[in-house]
Amino acid sequence: MSAAAGTTTTSDEIHHHTSAFLSEILSQPDLRRRLSTTFLQRLPTNLVKPLSFASQTLETAISAAAATSPSVRSSSLRLVEKILLSDNNPNNPFSSFLLSLVHHLRRRPVDAAVSLLDIFRSDPSFSRQEIAPFLFQELFLVHFSPITERYNEQRSKILSSSSIPNSGYDSDHDYDESITPSTTLLSKMSGAQASSLKGLEREYEVLMEENCRIFVDYFKDVLLRNNDDQMIAPPTIILRAGAGDDNKLVYSDDVAIKINGHEFGSTNRRYNPIWAEEGDKPSVELKKTSSKQSKKTTLSSNNPTDCSSSDSESADNKQKVKIKKPTLFESRQQQQQQQNPPLLLSQESNRSFMVEPEINVSGGGGAAAAAKTPSPKDFVCPITTHIFDDPVTLETGQTYERRAIQEWLDRGNATCPITRQKLHSIHLPKTNYVLKRLIASWLDRNPGCSPPTPIGQSKRAVSPNSVISQAAVDGAVTELKLAITDLCTSEILKEAEIAVLKIERLWKESSVGTEIMQALLSKPPVVNGFVEMLFNSVDKLVLRATVLVLTELASRDDSVVQTLTRVDSDVECVVELFKKGLTEAVVLVHLLKPSAKGLLEMELVDYLLAMVSKTEDDDVAKMCVGPKTASLILLGNILRSCDEEARLSEIVRSVVSSGAIEGVVVSLKGGDVAERVAAVGVLLRCVLEDGKCRNVVAEKSELGFLLEMFVGVNDEEKFEIVRFLFELVKLNRRSLNDQILLVLRDEGTFSTMHTLLVYQQNAVFEQSPIVAGLLLQLDILEEPRKMSIYREEAIDTLISCLRNTESPSAQITAAETILSLQGRFSYSGKSLSRAILLKRAGLDKNYKAFMRKDQRRRSISVESQDNTEDERNAEEWERKVAFVLVSHEFGLVFEALAEGLKSKYEELHSLCFMTATWLVYMLSILPDTGIRGAARVCLLKHFISIFKSDKDTENRALAMLALNSFTRDPEGFQDLGGHMKDIMKGLRELKKSSTMAFEMLKVFSAEHDNSADIWNHQELSQEDCSSNGEVLTVTCFKGKIFSGHSDGTIKVWRSGNSELNLIQEIHEHTKHVTSLAVVHSSEKLYSGSLDKTVRVWTITEEGIYCEQVQETKDQINTLEVANSIACYISQGAGVKVHSWNGSSKVLNQHKYAKCLALVQGKLYCGCNDNSIQEIDLATGTIGNIQSGSKKLIGKVYPIYALQVYDGLIYGAGPSFDGSNVKIWSTSNYSIVGSLASTLDIRTMSVSSELIYLGCKSGVIEIWCKKKLSRVETLQISPTSRILCMAIDTNEDFLVVGTSDGRIQTWGFS
Repeated sequence: MSAAAGTTTTSDEIHHHTSAFLSEILSQPDLRRRLSTTFLQRLPTNLVKPLSFASQTLETAISAAAATSPSVRSSSLRLVEKILLSDNNPNNPFSSFLLSLVHHLRRRPVDAAVSLLDIFRSDPSFSRQEIAPFLFQELFLVHFSPITERYNEQRSKILSSSSIPNSGYDSDHDYDESITPSTTLLSKMSGAQASSLKGLEREYEVLMEENCRIFVDYFKDVLLRNNDDQMIAPPTIILRAGAGDDNKLVYSDDVAIKINGHEFGSTNRRYNPIWAEEGDKPSVELKKTSSKQSKKTTLSSNNPTDCSSSDSESADNKQKVKIKKPTLFESRQQQQQQQNPPLLLSQESNRSFMVEPEINVSGGGGAAAAAKTPSPKDFVCPITTHIFDDPVTLETGQTYERRAIQEWLDRGNATCPITRQKLHSIHLPKTNYVLKRLIASWLDRNPGCSPPTPIGQSKRAVSPNSVISQAAVDGAVTELKLAITDLCTSEILKEAEIAVLKIERLWKESSVGTEIMQALLSKPPVVNGFVEMLFNSVDKLVLRATVLVLTELASRDDSVVQTLTRVDSDVECVVELFKKGLTEAVVLVHLLKPSAKGLLEMELVDYLLAMVSKTEDDDVAKMCVGPKTASLILLGNILRSCDEEARLSEIVRSVVSSGAIEGVVVSLKGGDVAERVAAVGVLLRCVLEDGKCRNVVAEKSELGFLLEMFVGVNDEEKFEIVRFLFELVKLNRRSLNDQILLVLRDEGTFSTMHTLLVYQQNAVFEQSPIVAGLLLQLDILEEPRKMSIYREEAIDTLISCLRNTESPSAQITAAETILSLQGRFSYSGKSLSRAILLKRAGLDKNYKAFMRKDQRRRSISVESQDNTEDERNAEEWERKVAFVLVSHEFGLVFEALAEGLKSKYEELHSLCFMTATWLVYMLSILPDTGIRGAARVCLLKHFISIFKSDKDTENRALAMLALNSFTRDPEGFQDLGGHMKDIMKGLRELKKSSTMAFEMLKVFSAEHDNSADIWNHQELSQEDCSSNGEVLTVTCFKGKIFSGHSDGTIKVWRSGNSELNLIQEIHEHTKHVTSLAVVHSSEKLYSGSLDKTVRVWTITEEGIYCEQVQETKDQINTLEVANSIACYISQGAGVKVHSWNGSSKVLNQHKYAKCLALVQGKLYCGCNDNSIQEIDLATGTIGNIQSGSKKLIGKVYPIYALQVYDGLIYGAGPSFDGSNVKIWSTSNYSIVGSLASTLDIRTMSVSSELIYLGCKSGVIEIWCKKKLSRVETLQISPTSRILCMAIDTNEDFLVVGTSDGRIQTWGFS
């Protein structure tokens, strides 16, 4: 059967209602959140994640923060639309709902309306009852009056056979003031009647769904033909499931009026005829009068006119009825004023009875009679007889107060109280929010009516079927009062203990009602009575019962907590009970909220750890919070509030060592949010204090759902969660960090990245760098894409914080975060960035030592193959991170780092310096996109300044690493040219310890072969020691200079920046001090003299002191010393070898040696006949390096100076072949080079770069070792000879001794 609809709907009406609905949704975040949750619960599992992400992204677009950033808003809306319209997302109500919001925000009203209507097509029943009931009544229900009329008639027929009369009354009986409740009528139905009504309701729902879908297509057609002037007739209404087109109903004018809802007595048209009273028949209300008065019958009809009006008046009024549709934003009071008062107030899926107000036919007393409007029957619970507070509708269609029906079920019943049908599930459904909103609206229009009365207070809950036995309640209350009296007044302990057990039993049985018991037991005298039991009873059952009752009371009423905490001894008593094994007592301690200081003073930490260590609670009674959860929360409060570093470290060590940390990890997946938040707080402090435990936490934790706790926690707890996750990805294996990041990104109900983005936009400045750092790591797990809103927002936040000079703490946090993104950490989670960079700069000793120590700490042997694979992963990660950082806004990060290098805060300066060094180094590895120039402009001067002036060798090495990166392109090398002298000086100082410095020196030397700017020397200091005769020998060791003089004096000097400071002068030799030698391994100085002694000196900070004197038989002209022997040249032939045990021997007896060099157990001799020999001191074997020459015209050509350096032998003497200096290889004695000097050389010194030749004429020639070319000549003195030279250990300066008694130092200018 079907019927033709008589009312057309215009596109303007559809736009008006859909736009109003969507605007209201967008203005209420709580409503959006509730609707999203409702949708998600009905989705299949495979759609939850993408649609959750879409919902979160849409929230970003809607949020106020996004509104200030149009790019974020626009990109978020595009992303949501793309997700919803993708092929992987099948059509479903949630997709349509979200898409309608997107279209509305993007100002597409037609698309928004069409998408919103698709919800009613996908799931009509769900949409009209849960999602958009008011939209349904405004658009759909105005067309469905034939359906409601027909089923109203069917219902009347079913009820006509009921034993309860529909009208009339027996005049011989007095009636109550109120009509018999509908629940009484329904409870007396036969089974066949109830079954018929249930079937009728099912058919009603099916037809509603079919017609909803039909009218969705109709509304869409109206929208799409918006510009067409022709009106579109509404479709035919189906009045019977499966009916054909033969039975169509043609409306008359009178019936058309009914369609708009006036004669159904419903202002909102949300009408379900199944639960209406007797359809079209007027309802009858009986009024009880006094015995002297006759009874009056008052009729209340559905006619909108007054009962006292004449028929003609009624007809006239009826013709004047105008149809007006209430809008969404009209208040209920305005709608009530615009329409005639309804006699029936209905809503779908619920009963539609109303207790009618009393009407005085004669007109007298009307005002008094209408002073208080009785409650509509649909709004009254059949069990409690009070207005609903939390209505729930069972599967049988009956609605009850949640507490009342829950008590019915808790008593073991499994049927519906009214219909007696067996319930398939005893789990109650969600609150009937439609009915609850209708009740709230009705209460607003009737302020004189009482609001819902909670169960167990002013009125007793009575059910027509005796759901709650009032007699049992009264008996339980009496028993409770007697037990309270015994508890508070009895002087016999046993009686009081029995009273406690009775109270506990009554509480568990809930026979009195929780509210009544709470009110009776929360009074201070009763609470104090319980406390007395804690002090006096020794019965464990009684103590446990007392604690349980106090815990329940304290969890519900703060006044109980105040009573318990007025006296400190009460709290201490509860703590002692917990320490003695009553585990439930810790829950009460938690509710009392003692201070962290108090808990520490009561020495509770160890007991809390023992409780937390348990994998699950013991067999304890069900409480508001479990003992383990309470212990964990208390422990978290202690760690959070403890401000003593030593005490905090001690507690953390206890957590780790006791094994409690694994129990805390288990609590991360606990059901209680407070427990999970406390677990995060404890684990975070453990990780920060003892980084090694992060490996245990990372291995055993389930992290995918941690960010879901964001809902319902405060800002401090949110940041703890984020920081915990940020610290957790500081493991020493890159693969492990990637695994954790993947879990965080892909698992969980909501999008982790979107959650972090929203939180980052609202976080305080000091916290946002940590959030941005975690978000950025999640974003670059995959290969960096061209555009990512998450990455752009994260890097913008880091740079903004780094440049915020008003918040140094935010700057430091941002710099730390950027540096940590390098991804290199030790086993304890400490950053390896500095050690890695120093290794790359050639200072790898510290790195190797640190890694060996870290490996021992781990006590884990990692396969080399795993190490190699992980190193590749780490390098790949480092490249990706560096690329996205330096590419952002064409190197904007370098500007921020340059500003940080100017900071007066040392920590910030150091972090920015290391970060800048790392990123500049990575530029030499990454493809050049023009960013190197930007980095050079921002940072070059800073690096050169640090390289020149910083006293820390490691900092200078890091600056060198950055400068080396600038040499990779010609422009960078050219920019360095203006600072070449400073750079060369620094490189010379570092070349001993850094291979990179040595290589850079080669590069710069190759570019500047003989440049005076590079090799220019200047005199640093000069001391006149002519009073002590000639300066015969000099040597250097650890910043000190030792000089030997011809009068037997030894002087000790300390070298300053530009002067020599004499710190000691010793006169123990009686004749010339001809030689000084230092053994570096033993820090000993040896002096040889013409007084035939060798003295051994211990070198100290203050100077030297003699500890041994070795006498020899000969004068000592030249001395070389090893650990156990001394080799010297005397006046005769050969070389004397003197052992410290007193023995001696002569080597090379046929040669007259002139100079010696001792290197690695081999003695090199330069002789008077221009020959050079190599003598192996262990075997006595002699190797001939250069053969001697015969005297020519009575003239000899001795070797005056001999040096061995880096595998080469340098010999200097008069030349007869044009080369005064020749160079041989120590391996095969072959000549590898020569120096074409024409001067008479008397002494020589060799450094890593240069060769210094001291001449008889007072001149020093400087030659380049690499090119073997002269680079500079120093004129020391035209009137004196150069007798000795020495280079300090760091090759910073040259020391020269002359024949006129002067000591000079020379360094690079």
